Amino acid sequence: MTALDLDVPSTALALPPAFTGRLVQGACDAFTEALALVGRDGSDAAGTLILTERANVLDLAVVLAPDEPLGSARRAFLAAMTALADAVGAHGPPEMPLTFGWPDVLVFDGARLGGGRLGWPVTCAETSTPDWLVFSAMLILSKAGTGDPGLTPGSTALDEEGFPADIRYPLVESFARNLIRTFSLWAEDGFDGIAARYLAHLPTPSGVSVRIDREGDVILGESERWSLARLLREPAWLDPETGTVRL
Repeated sequence: MTALDLDVPSTALALPPAFTGRLVQGACDAFTEALALVGRDGSDAAGTLILTERANVLDLAVVLAPDEPLGSARRAFLAAMTALADAVGAHGPPEMPLTFGWPDVLVFDGARLGGGRLGWPVTCAETSTPDWLVFSAMLILSKAGTGDPGLTPGSTALDEEGFPADIRYPLVESFARNLIRTFSLWAEDGFDGIAARYLAHLPTPSGVSVRIDREGDVILGESERWSLARLLREPAWLDPETGTVRL
């Protein structure tokens, strides 16, 4: 079954009114399902949040409706990553460090927990407003069945870090609420506050000024630039062989 097979929105998720939840069974991934949905419905799919029912990963995607050119609209990815970090931090053990690996990796207590990715219309020019964006995130729920976790110290899982066993739905619901709040703050006060929240999770060299420009790039000092758009084309956390988070 795919998201396109579901005619009735899911009632299993308690989402804000702006969202329509859809649950997807099987081995498909939420990012691919969301791209298929916008390929059929375009901007009418905005607000759809897809959650796949996969055993060992939390896999979600949400269709967004940007209102500015693609070059600056990609900053929605940074806003969504901030909302994701807020959701994970709210449900996890207190005082545990939660950071980003630029730009798309979510790191919990020094190990890779998952990450996010962004899709946009391939024919959209940087100066044109895209009909849609798709933000997707994937987190490791458990390493059960993947071998000895001690052999993959570079990654971690929610169950290893003390999260509740039934964390999937609460975490997705929390992400949705945080995403609405984050975009509302962006609309009301501009992107600077969102940028500061993202940068609070991003390790950068000490003693160097850091900011995020209108294209979403990180600018360090007077000249060093960390690109956003180029790196979003190939998620650093995604294992192409398994289609899930790198262990």
